[in-house]
Amino acid sequence: MASLLLLASSLTEIRPGLIFWTLVTFFFVAVVLRWKAWGPVLSLVEEREKQITSSIETAKRERAEAEKLLSEQKAAIAEARRESAEMLRRSQGEMEKFKEQLMADARKKAEEELANARRLIGEERTKAVAEVKAVAVDLALQAAEKLLSERLDDAKYRQLAQQFIEQLPKAGEQHRAG
Repeated sequence: MASLLLLASSLTEIRPGLIFWTLVTFFFVAVVLRWKAWGPVLSLVEEREKQITSSIETAKRERAEAEKLLSEQKAAIAEARRESAEMLRRSQGEMEKFKEQLMADARKKAEEELANARRLIGEERTKAVAEVKAVAVDLALQAAEKLLSERLDDAKYRQLAQQFIEQLPKAGEQHRAG
């Protein structure tokens, strides 16, 4: 314990010579460190700080450029979508017009065919009526000719009518062939 007290008293004791040499040594080491170590350490720290600042600035520029490219790509995609929608709309419009044109052409052709068929039917009907009239006139003339050439009694009149009826299809066929 005595040694502890002796040690404790030596720690608390003020020695001016020791203080002086401690201060001189501290200042000498500080000057040497400043001259040899602090300069290079500070220059390394400053260089590292410049590199970090440069990296941050480069990253900011690259990020801004990436955001710009991203916005340009989004705009290009939006424009492409708009153009494709416009092309699709135009294509559908053209297809609708083409469909309507085809339908109109088909209707027109059908109407022309119908009108042509009606015209042909009308012509054939007119020919048939004219033919029937011609046959009827021929038959009437033949009947009148026979009536005028002979004097008929009732039995002969019936016989002549019977012959006339039998010749009707034959006369119609002859007139068609002629």
